[in-house]
Amino acid sequence: MVFKKLLGSLGVGGPTVDTVLQPGAVVPGGGLSGEVRLKGGNAEATIEHITLELVARVEAEHEDGESEGAVVFERFTVAGGFVLGEGEERAVQFTLTLPWETPVTELYGQDLGIVLGVRTELAVSGARDKGDLDRLTVGPLPVQEAVLEAFGQLGFGFRSADLELGHIGGTGQRLPFYQEIELAPAPQYAGRINEVEVTFLAGPDAVEIVLEADKRGGLFSGGGDSLGRFTVGHHEAHSRDWATEVDGWVRSLAEARAAHGTHGAYGAHEAYGHDGGHAEHRSGPGMGTVIAAGAAGVAVGVVGGLVAAEVVDEVGDFFEGDEEEEGGDED
Repeated sequence: MVFKKLLGSLGVGGPTVDTVLQPGAVVPGGGLSGEVRLKGGNAEATIEHITLELVARVEAEHEDGESEGAVVFERFTVAGGFVLGEGEERAVQFTLTLPWETPVTELYGQDLGIVLGVRTELAVSGARDKGDLDRLTVGPLPVQEAVLEAFGQLGFGFRSADLELGHIGGTGQRLPFYQEIELAPAPQYAGRINEVEVTFLAGPDAVEIVLEADKRGGLFSGGGDSLGRFTVGHHEAHSRDWATEVDGWVRSLAEARAAHGTHGAYGAHEAYGHDGGHAEHRSGPGMGTVIAAGAAGVAVGVVGGLVAAEVVDEVGDFFEGDEEEEGGDED
């Protein structure tokens, strides 16, 4: 994971920056390590600060439909206040702690289509420029992996994953967006549920698991969404019968009398509502990503070469578009 850019706003012959992340996936709340490699230009320069930004591609719903954009969800200043000599080479090593709610971008090595990046900002003698994005790969925490594995064992299939701008009311959510993982119903629920959306809100001690079941309408009853929230401590990741646990959660949602927009209590579980401008959840695949799971386990795989190509193209477009938008930025 390497990017290198001659910083346009610093002028031709100015310093160059090359940020390298340690290879492999990191986890929410875990450490991200690497180094920022600087090379001096044609003259010495005062480095005011080197700042790393965590950036996510996020979808937003509004009256006119949906749009996508880049959201900076964390900033870390890793160095600054020194002079970089003419032609001097210097490496600044760093270790950052990711936010606990950092979205998961891969599962069992399979890319879920979630796009996260690390962007380097270099401020030199009053001028400021942002380098290219370096893609960030994040794997699941043990609780997240256990819950998704249980869904797979029950026969649920992965449809898509995306990031939604907004806040889930009644939760401890801290980031300005949340991740939704959309699952196709297992055969035993197919007559009652169209899909299940899973959101993980991790914290230092536990993970809030927010489920939304899109219920099918019947001859004498309407459809709608059933909403529920469940909290699991990190220490419980390997001590529960997760297939039984998750099956109970889904059954409670399938049986709940909840029309869309009704925020009551569902059995012993707390319901939630959306604020932050969200009128409803979106259904169907997002970002061109379609993921399938086997009946046993969550051995995910992108369906078809065309879909895989779309994922790659969209990731590339995001990084290229961000470079065009941010390049040459001055304060």
